[in-house]
Amino acid sequence: METLYAIAVCLLAGLFMSRLIKQLKLPAVTAYLIGGILIGPYCLGRLGIQGLGFPTHESVVQYKLISDVALGFIAFSIGNEFRLSQLKKTGHQAVVTAFFEALTATFLVTIVMIILHFILGEKFPLEVAILLGAIATATAPAATLMVVRQYKAKGRLTDILLPVVALDDAIALAVFAIFSSIVNTMKQGNFSLGSVILEPALEIILSLVLGALLGLLLTLGEKFFFSNSKRLSICLTFVILATAFAMNTIKLGNMELEFSSLLVCMMLGTVFCNTCNFSEELMAKTDSWTAPIFILFFVFSGAELEFNVFTDIAIVGAGIIYILTRCAGKYIGASIGSRLTHCDANIVKYLGVTLFPQAGVALGMSLQATQTMGEAGLLVRNITLFAVLIYEMIGPLLTKISLTKAGEITAKPTVVKQVNKGRERHER
Repeated sequence: METLYAIAVCLLAGLFMSRLIKQLKLPAVTAYLIGGILIGPYCLGRLGIQGLGFPTHESVVQYKLISDVALGFIAFSIGNEFRLSQLKKTGHQAVVTAFFEALTATFLVTIVMIILHFILGEKFPLEVAILLGAIATATAPAATLMVVRQYKAKGRLTDILLPVVALDDAIALAVFAIFSSIVNTMKQGNFSLGSVILEPALEIILSLVLGALLGLLLTLGEKFFFSNSKRLSICLTFVILATAFAMNTIKLGNMELEFSSLLVCMMLGTVFCNTCNFSEELMAKTDSWTAPIFILFFVFSGAELEFNVFTDIAIVGAGIIYILTRCAGKYIGASIGSRLTHCDANIVKYLGVTLFPQAGVALGMSLQATQTMGEAGLLVRNITLFAVLIYEMIGPLLTKISLTKAGEITAKPTVVKQVNKGRERHER
């Protein structure tokens, strides 16, 4: 019963905050995050009333399954951006730009964090500097996708943005796996080519293969059903199934390999949209069905944010440096990559800004760091939490501003037409 109350309260908090935030012309994502903060451990949760808010962070974590499924649907939707017809237009531009912006951010943050290590000494371990460099690669696909959908953004910038975000997280997972292996090697003192390169490569390949197989099975399964409701149901089933499969690990010799839920579900969407003739219509219906799950995802994300990181001046200082350096890396890398591939001027100018948001993937990486690195991992986690808090508050707004300045968010003429038609009928 308390679980149902909590889910209902989360939805209400997100929905009502979206009405208030709309008056300020801010994206709905920001409203959902604020709604989560209000019912989290630092606001209503302090009252200790079960069902009204979350008294502790542990009470938020128990809903992780909903967040995992939401991320699966987000990745599935992004897979739709890899249609071959679309990739023929922007494919090489998206790939080159994604690598430049991701690796430039990693390079700059790693260098600056290492310099910070030499300044602060053991207060800021070298392992922390290296892992923050890897985490800097990741972008928040959920926040970006929600802004694009809310404002129905269309244009060249939007066309390249979503594939870049998808590729960005694939690169981030690979970089983090390699950097984590380097950190473990530093601690153990023995270099292993298999752990540094082979394991991350195998995890990515296995995730893509699993997603591709499930995508082909989904296309095959859709042929047995003819009603839209049943086709939609099997589509949702396979996304949930892919998320469940991605939670498993595979033992290969001495290696224990993990799947990436994002890569599995993204590949599922990519294969499905390119092999099923009516995939576009189905994926659009899937998007409308998942709206409440996405609201819950962002409300839970807001409730999970740790505000006690503000009490540590060292974390705040390191966090600010991390944020500014990563933003510079994203902007410079995106500008260089888009210029080299002769992208539109608006892409060169605004793409980097739309890549500032950071959330789920980065938090997942930082959580993994806490499980393997002890106190150093906790420092990585707290700095990442501080950065995510700032990014998620201003990132969606910056994305909206960039898309608006690029001319890809405009007023909806259909609304005006409908109002005029209504007036004409009333006058008759």
